[in-house]
Amino acid sequence: MIESALHPSGVGGIGSKLRDHHLRRQAIVYVRQSHPQQVVENVESTARQYALVERAIAWGWSPERGIVIDEEQGQSGQSIATRLGFQRLLAEVSLDHVGLILGLELSRLARSNKDWHQLLELCAIFGTLLADADGLYDPTDDNDRLLLGLRGMMNEAALSILKGRMHEGRRNKAQRGDLLHHPPMGYVRGTDGADHLDPDEQAQRVVRLIFDACEHQGSRHGLLRSLVAHDIRLPIRPHKGGNRGQLEWHRPNRMTLQNVLHHPIYAGAYRWGSRKIDPRKPQPGRPNTGKTVNPPESCEVCIKDRFPASISWQRFEAMPQRLANNRRLAQAQGAPREGPSLLGGLLRCGRCGRRLAPSYSGKANHLRYTGLRATIDYGAPGCLSVSGTFLDDWVVAQLMAMLQPASLELRIAAEHALRAARGHLETHWQQRLERAHDGAERAARQYHAVEPANRLVGRELERQWEEALRHEQHEHEAYARFCRAQPTERTLRERDTIRRVAQALPGLWAAPETTAQDRQEIVRVLLEQVTVDVQGDSEQVDVTLRWAGGVQSQHRVSRPVAC
Repeated sequence: MIESALHPSGVGGIGSKLRDHHLRRQAIVYVRQSHPQQVVENVESTARQYALVERAIAWGWSPERGIVIDEEQGQSGQSIATRLGFQRLLAEVSLDHVGLILGLELSRLARSNKDWHQLLELCAIFGTLLADADGLYDPTDDNDRLLLGLRGMMNEAALSILKGRMHEGRRNKAQRGDLLHHPPMGYVRGTDGADHLDPDEQAQRVVRLIFDACEHQGSRHGLLRSLVAHDIRLPIRPHKGGNRGQLEWHRPNRMTLQNVLHHPIYAGAYRWGSRKIDPRKPQPGRPNTGKTVNPPESCEVCIKDRFPASISWQRFEAMPQRLANNRRLAQAQGAPREGPSLLGGLLRCGRCGRRLAPSYSGKANHLRYTGLRATIDYGAPGCLSVSGTFLDDWVVAQLMAMLQPASLELRIAAEHALRAARGHLETHWQQRLERAHDGAERAARQYHAVEPANRLVGRELERQWEEALRHEQHEHEAYARFCRAQPTERTLRERDTIRRVAQALPGLWAAPETTAQDRQEIVRVLLEQVTVDVQGDSEQVDVTLRWAGGVQSQHRVSRPVAC
């Protein structure tokens, strides 16, 4: 093996290319395997590469001038961004320290024409030779330079062909919906190789509860706070480690919730190609950067009804849009706030089209809607400024006139939704109590099954039993606190009274129990956008209401002189 590396066939013309000034400099042996699996399995190839040091000594280099660069074992040669060994090689050549570069194959050095020709240019300037198993090459010689250029093109083309074949194989498998990664939270990999709903009922219930709470809260942060407030943990099955595949309950975190809300598997859909790499965005030294996240409909493959679903596809499609509207960005509406303004995020200027932001002044916190975007961005004068109290009262009057016939039905639907939400939480707590009780019973059976003489095992099982009993007691105490925090269930007579009172919607709107956020939520359900424009310096204000569904109504109202 070493002899073949020392004396390859086809090596000729060495004496005509090798000079004394080459021997006075270093001979660098470049060693690289493209994948960690090749490093483990292709040990003979690695041995042949290290044996090239003996060839440099046979050609006249002293042993102390033979240097091996092998920092890039298991790395691809597609780019030099993360290849410190290749960067070191370029630096040594640029410092005129290298007389010869040896590699088992020239493709080991670079798989990119740009990187390959950069090395050739430096070697030609500083008179550095290159050698592989087929021969010795001088970049200053026209014939050798032509041959090296062709080899660089072939190396890059070979890599492109291999990657294309593998990509097409993955695409063909993905088009059948069979190219699967680790199953997300709430799903497990079945014996048939497909993803199925987690067999644990509580795990399924928690996943559905996440989507229900997100629709109610309207933002990821609100969802996270709601889960923490109700002490709801997430069902996680680790993909590696000693507890692989076993159900664990972890505290909720923002990133996990974001992945759940944007993964189409919960609506029963399969996707492939959701994270493509934008060649303009990768950052040097960070191999996982530059990825762009595409919605399911923009992916290369999107197959609906591929998996069992936890929610409908319509609910899943509406979720990202609502989360986007509640972001704190200029182009988004923003989440409802605690301030008294009703039209924050909905009101726009009829002149410039920019948003009018609510502001408060004076000890009484007088509300005004002001267009300051041009002032903030460009230092230009403000556009519009109108009284917030006057405009809010007028919009509320329009809402009441529209809602009056349907107020009873809305209240009944809200009551049903409240009971359903509490039912979900009650089921979740019952499952938690059942799980804690089963754990205590299991620990008791294990303790009673051990032989009395085996005291070491008995003490450990007794400790586990006591720990399970303490956990069960803790769960019952937490459930008691949950019950105390919930409102009392109303009787049928009380519900009938509520239905009669619900007809007086204006009174409920002004009730102290109705928060500003509740009013903002009602307004956003019914209105998509409100546009205002003042006629010069007059009291006439043109208001355009765009209702949910796209219907628009135009009005002209008179504002008070001071507004």
